[in-house]
Amino acid sequence: MQPLDEVFEEEDGSFELPTNPMRLNMGPSHPAMHGTIRMVLDLDGETIENVDVQPGYLHRGFEKSCERGTWQQVFPYTDRLNYVSPMLNNIGFSLAVEKLLDIEVPERCQYYRVILGELSRITDHFTCNGATAMELGAFTPFLWLLKVREMVWGVLERESGARMTHSFGRIGGMAHPPTAGFKDWVMALIPEIERVLIETEALLARNRIFLDRMDGVGVLSQERALELGASGIVLRSTGIEYDVRKDHPYMVYDRFDFEVPVGCDGDNWDRFTLRQEEIRQSVRIIKQAIEQMPDEGPINVDDPRIILPEKNEVYNTIEATISHFKLVMEGVKPPKGAVYSFTEGGNGELGFYIISDGSGTPYRVRVRPPCWFNLQSSREMMIGDLMADIIPTFGSINMIGGECDR
Repeated sequence: MQPLDEVFEEEDGSFELPTNPMRLNMGPSHPAMHGTIRMVLDLDGETIENVDVQPGYLHRGFEKSCERGTWQQVFPYTDRLNYVSPMLNNIGFSLAVEKLLDIEVPERCQYYRVILGELSRITDHFTCNGATAMELGAFTPFLWLLKVREMVWGVLERESGARMTHSFGRIGGMAHPPTAGFKDWVMALIPEIERVLIETEALLARNRIFLDRMDGVGVLSQERALELGASGIVLRSTGIEYDVRKDHPYMVYDRFDFEVPVGCDGDNWDRFTLRQEEIRQSVRIIKQAIEQMPDEGPINVDDPRIILPEKNEVYNTIEATISHFKLVMEGVKPPKGAVYSFTEGGNGELGFYIISDGSGTPYRVRVRPPCWFNLQSSREMMIGDLMADIIPTFGSINMIGGECDR
């Protein structure tokens, strides 16, 4: 047997103890793992040599569930994709079916959708940045951000009747027109949103502990981000200025003056600061939409084959009763064909590929959930970093389990 000093002595005369890579399970029953996520880590000390990110299963079967009911009955399922910003999912699916029907909703509805969607985007970013701060021990910003998030959800609840899973979208419009105080409530929120952004950044932007855990940690290159199909904040943090609202404008986004903030390093700090800045840009869009949105006018398309008749008519005329019955029981019947429609969701490009066979039930529904692609890029971010860096890195991609249920 060789002496230890011959086997382990380094060139500089120091001695290195023998080590082997250690395999460790992290999650799903771990406070840093969100939902059903499990990671299998190969560690050299505390350095991550390899990681297998396993999203697990929620056993909901979103896409197949959508193929069992009418087109309108899909909306409660879309709510549960990204359940932090469900209104954006409602709008995304509405636009996909409307593209198949070759219809466009009234202008007032388009502005209404934009305002509701941007409010949902703000709640999504507040949740992610608040949780990221909390997981690094900054509990106060978490409370501040979620307090204002609840205020935003309060407005959405007054409009839709539900705090989170709104099911408020409709093919050809929305469930109800804006309430009487809608514009005033939204404008009253804006100072609160702007104030909490400033206060949060005052606490965190120069905090040495927070910066050390975020700056230069969880780096993703532009090339790998593109190869892995990342989008949204994860892609823009690498310096690529891609936002569906700008590059492929839908509804009335081409009428607004707003910017697409981008990062340069693709690290946790870029992703945190970009969400802060995107909230400010959403506020800019909301202000313009509030100003431009007509106070009067229809919300839904005027087509009895698509939109349910007024309740008063249903109760008093046989024509409206029959129309209501057929739409509820048989559903809207788009022409045969297939379309792909995509919007800017809370975490990136949210796409719906739908196929119609001419019946009231979708023949096929496939969703391109941004979280699914952003999640697979997390492996690239973690390798080479320390085990403790998993917490801020994984939090910064804002993985929502509902979108990763395949």
